[in-house]
Amino acid sequence: MKTELLDANETGAIARAAALLVAGQIVAFPTDTLYGVGVNPFDATAIERLYVMKARSLDKGIPILLADASDLTRVAAAVPPLAQRLISEYWPGPLTLVLPKHPDLPANISPNANIAVRIPDHPIGRQVIRQAGGCVATTSANLSGEPPTATAAAAFAALENLIAAVLDGGPAEHGLSSTIVDCTVDPPAVLRRGPIDLEALWAA
Repeated sequence: MKTELLDANETGAIARAAALLVAGQIVAFPTDTLYGVGVNPFDATAIERLYVMKARSLDKGIPILLADASDLTRVAAAVPPLAQRLISEYWPGPLTLVLPKHPDLPANISPNANIAVRIPDHPIGRQVIRQAGGCVATTSANLSGEPPTATAAAAFAALENLIAAVLDGGPAEHGLSSTIVDCTVDPPAVLRRGPIDLEALWAA
């Protein structure tokens, strides 16, 4: 497979990346934290292809990125009040929430009844997601065990000839994976530290 390198500033590049995602292909694109590599979250075959391409363990689910909060009910079966407060405070941004998985999602997107979700604070990333249908199953743009990538050049070098395209939207702002909070347990649990200050998080 020859990987396309698309410049987000060129006419039609974002639409091309979105069309490839809709067609079941794997595409890398920028977010506010790192570059992500994603597929259509409702396409079980595409999800399997993403696991195989990354050599990712099946016990690690694929998070979903949204363009808008209105799409959350398509991927989450419930949104607890605490999650709603965190969404109001931190979305779009580098906070991923673990929520109950919607039954319409393929079983292979996660190994349990939950799904990780967030809205990235990146205009190009959100445009791609929106044009691809509003939701993209996305993990870091690298092979499992290798360093994550924060630029299109690094993502291309890591995944060349393994994915359909890399959309260059400039370097990722944070260069650090998002904070993850599990909202399916009481009290909620921080599963991964990231750019968000934890004291501010709990205050919210």
